[in-house]
Amino acid sequence: MTHLILTDVTASVSELKRNPMGTMAAGDGAPVAILNRNEPAFYCVPAKAYEALMERLEDLELNALADARRDQPVIKVTLDEL
Repeated sequence: MTHLILTDVTASVSELKRNPMGTMAAGDGAPVAILNRNEPAFYCVPAKAYEALMERLEDLELNALADARRDQPVIKVTLDEL
Protein backbone atom coordinates (compact mmCIF):
# COMPACT_ATOMS: atom_id res chain seq x y z
CA MET A 1 0.00 0.00 0.00
CA THR A 2 1.36 3.42 -0.91
CA HIS A 3 1.11 6.52 1.24
CA LEU A 4 1.47 10.20 0.44
CA ILE A 5 4.19 11.75 2.58
CA LEU A 6 4.19 15.54 2.48
CA THR A 7 7.72 16.15 3.79
CA ASP A 8 11.27 15.64 2.65
CA VAL A 9 12.33 14.18 6.01
CA THR A 10 10.89 11.13 7.77
CA ALA A 11 11.66 9.41 11.04
CA SER A 12 10.27 6.44 12.93
CA VAL A 13 8.37 6.65 16.19
CA SER A 14 11.35 4.89 17.81
CA GLU A 15 13.74 7.57 16.56
CA LEU A 16 11.42 10.28 17.85
CA LYS A 17 11.26 8.63 21.29
CA ARG A 18 15.03 8.17 21.41
CA ASN A 19 15.93 11.74 20.41
CA PRO A 20 12.96 14.12 19.97
CA MET A 21 14.97 17.32 19.49
CA GLY A 22 17.43 15.63 17.14
CA THR A 23 14.52 14.34 15.06
CA MET A 24 13.09 17.85 14.78
CA ALA A 25 16.52 19.26 13.96
CA ALA A 26 16.81 16.81 11.07
CA GLY A 27 13.93 18.65 9.42
CA ASP A 28 15.99 21.87 9.40
CA GLY A 29 12.95 24.02 10.25
CA ALA A 30 10.49 22.05 8.11
CA PRO A 31 7.95 19.45 9.28
CA VAL A 32 9.08 15.86 9.81
CA ALA A 33 6.79 12.92 8.98
CA ILE A 34 6.74 10.37 11.77
CA LEU A 35 6.23 6.84 10.53
CA ASN A 36 4.71 3.93 12.40
CA ARG A 37 5.40 0.62 10.63
CA ASN A 38 6.40 2.56 7.51
CA GLU A 39 3.09 4.44 7.40
CA PRO A 40 2.81 8.16 8.20
CA ALA A 41 1.29 8.49 11.68
CA PHE A 42 1.65 12.25 12.18
CA TYR A 43 3.80 15.27 11.38
CA CYS A 44 6.06 17.09 13.81
CA VAL A 45 5.87 20.75 12.92
CA PRO A 46 8.34 23.25 14.41
CA ALA A 47 6.77 26.17 16.30
CA LYS A 48 7.83 28.79 13.74
CA ALA A 49 6.37 26.78 10.86
CA TYR A 50 3.14 26.25 12.81
CA GLU A 51 2.88 29.97 13.62
CA ALA A 52 3.40 30.85 9.94
CA LEU A 53 0.73 28.31 8.97
CA MET A 54 -1.76 29.77 11.45
CA GLU A 55 -1.09 33.33 10.25
CA ARG A 56 -1.63 32.22 6.65
CA LEU A 57 -4.93 30.56 7.58
CA GLU A 58 -6.07 33.69 9.39
CA ASP A 59 -5.20 35.80 6.34
CA LEU A 60 -7.21 33.46 4.11
CA GLU A 61 -10.21 33.66 6.45
CA LEU A 62 -10.04 37.46 6.58
CA ASN A 63 -9.77 37.66 2.78
CA ALA A 64 -12.82 35.40 2.40
CA LEU A 65 -14.75 37.63 4.81
CA ALA A 66 -13.72 40.77 2.91
CA ASP A 67 -14.71 39.17 -0.40
CA ALA A 68 -18.11 38.20 1.01
CA ARG A 69 -18.71 41.80 2.15
CA ARG A 70 -17.44 43.42 -1.03
CA ASP A 71 -20.90 43.70 -2.65
CA GLN A 72 -22.57 45.27 0.37
CA PRO A 73 -23.61 48.92 -0.07
CA VAL A 74 -21.20 51.58 1.15
CA ILE A 75 -22.57 54.05 3.68
CA LYS A 76 -20.63 57.31 3.80
CA VAL A 77 -20.51 59.17 7.09
CA THR A 78 -18.56 62.10 8.46
CA LEU A 79 -16.78 62.18 11.79
CA ASP A 80 -19.40 64.60 13.11
CA GLU A 81 -22.15 62.07 12.43
CA LEU A 82 -20.41 59.48 14.54
